[in-house]
Amino acid sequence: MMKKVVRVLGFLVLFIAVVAGGGYSYLQVAYPTVGPAPDITVEITPERLARGEYLANHVSLCMDCHAIREWDKFSAPPKPGTEGTGGEHFNREFGFPGDIVSRNITPFAKKDWTDGELYRAITSGVSKDGTPLFPIMPYEHYGKMDKEDIYSIIAYVRSLKPLATETVTTVLDFPMNLIVRTIPKPAEHQAIPPQTDQLAYGGYMVNAAGCFDCHTKQEKGKFVGEPFAGGFEFNIGNGRVVRSANLTPHATGILTMTEEDFLNRFRVYRDNFVPNPVGPDEYQTVMPWAMYAGMKDEDLKAIYAYLRSVAPVDNKVTKFEVNK
Repeated sequence: MMKKVVRVLGFLVLFIAVVAGGGYSYLQVAYPTVGPAPDITVEITPERLARGEYLANHVSLCMDCHAIREWDKFSAPPKPGTEGTGGEHFNREFGFPGDIVSRNITPFAKKDWTDGELYRAITSGVSKDGTPLFPIMPYEHYGKMDKEDIYSIIAYVRSLKPLATETVTTVLDFPMNLIVRTIPKPAEHQAIPPQTDQLAYGGYMVNAAGCFDCHTKQEKGKFVGEPFAGGFEFNIGNGRVVRSANLTPHATGILTMTEEDFLNRFRVYRDNFVPNPVGPDEYQTVMPWAMYAGMKDEDLKAIYAYLRSVAPVDNKVTKFEVNK
């Protein structure tokens, strides 16, 4: 009897292993499902370079994530000379399921990529070799932008100085290393709304700037909080915890903030702003103020208008604390 039970259990274990192995192989072969990179050539024009520079540095902030940030300075600005080189780690301490490393996007690393491959990575989250990108790369947002804006970003990235860096591989924890293959999807572009429709235009800019991602609580890469209510925790070392602010029109958010107040929060970081060194117990933020400060006033006003239209959420956030 015992031998029969052992034999049955053995067959059961074998069956589970075969099913699991088949499922793993299926995910590896069948996903992502966004299709091949399109055959496109992006003409580099002065207009696209200017628009791409604006988006990459002050709205979509490609140069923020794809650089080394100086966490010993206020707002952790990109280290001069590393813009585009990647190498920033988004790891388990930050609440991510693994160690996600931003990639070098300068022509040094992307010289063999076609414009279509860059387009697919930016808008659908699939790399040149067909592997999926973890969605801290906000391709779901970029895939909703105007296609011309994406072309402008590609043109600008092509214009960057080629900078050599050592390749560091992203490592995702199980089961996210499998789940991530199912996340990429084809782009669903929308045209830029006219600025006269401030609410719709503000929604476009909020999407392009990725406000939702940082200002909505996440746990292990999954959104668990109310939209724009803040509370996303960033553990930045030495017991320091930074949390994103509540941007909803509630008393615990931006209810009492006027449009002028909102603009002034950005204006103070313009022009000759120099980030001060930050001590181990001093207030710090992950908000890249100096980069967003380069946004045009009309774009910031539209963002403010849109945020005033979202559902108010009662969520008082302690934005910085030190745990010893």
